[in-house]
Amino acid sequence: MKLVSFKQRGKNHIGILTDDGTTVVNLSVASPKLPTDMTEIIAAAPGIFPALGRAAATRKKEARLSASRVKLTAPIPVPRRNVLCVGKNYFEHAHEFDKSGFNSTADASAIPDCPIIFTKAPSSVIGPGDDIPGHLDPTKSVDYEVELAVVIGKGGRKICKKDALKHVFGYTIINDVTARHLQSKHKQWFLGKSIDGFCPMGPWLVTADEVGQVKKLFVESKINGEVRQRAQVKDLIFDIPTLIATLSRSMTLQPGDIIATGTPAGVGIGFKPPKFLKKGDICTLAIDGLGVLENTVA
Repeated sequence: MKLVSFKQRGKNHIGILTDDGTTVVNLSVASPKLPTDMTEIIAAAPGIFPALGRAAATRKKEARLSASRVKLTAPIPVPRRNVLCVGKNYFEHAHEFDKSGFNSTADASAIPDCPIIFTKAPSSVIGPGDDIPGHLDPTKSVDYEVELAVVIGKGGRKICKKDALKHVFGYTIINDVTARHLQSKHKQWFLGKSIDGFCPMGPWLVTADEVGQVKKLFVESKINGEVRQRAQVKDLIFDIPTLIATLSRSMTLQPGDIIATGTPAGVGIGFKPPKFLKKGDICTLAIDGLGVLENTVA
């Protein structure tokens, strides 16, 4: 099932994208008793799935909207907590980042021994088609990072690796946009990655049952049509169960928490000289089965 968030006549709604991709079913019309907040729907899973299925099959014409005329927002437009992110989690990117001159962490090795965790502020989230406000980076060092994002369903603490995927509600795409000079200058990653609008997300949230074998998915980024990044999820240094187990050892994961799993090689700082994003550049990110997330730099 593909869940979307969208705006209609100035109001926020949740919908289901039909299998053929042509129609969005407005849940507030198809089934008014369903939650109107995406996080509440996530928290109600899996018990809510039958009701969602019935809503998707509605015959109410007013509930069925042309997908081409719907303005999508991020699937979770305003996360309740910071987006949890993982640094240096593909082997080739770890080496790329280490050689770039932007790794300011003292005594850092190319391949980390444990997952490197940082966060992005909820205010950094924007939706598909929204402009990335590159002009907000005073250092003019805006970079792109395609990432598979895991959305937690059932929360918990001390989740073991063998049970971790049972806690995944679904998946979406994130562009972990980064101001590289800020990242380097402050010797931490939060400020350079939390500028307003520096976390495009979407275009929809796909439930885990529809995704299937997540390790087989390919992630890809294109800048102005040029392929920059392409890798398979199986190439992660720390896989999704390891990330969930690691995070939940220290904190209680909650429904709707978002984990961005890391980016492969091919980011802007990997080039000599670096290929930073500039005004008018188009970032096109794709992951098998999860759609295409496209944003223009402003």
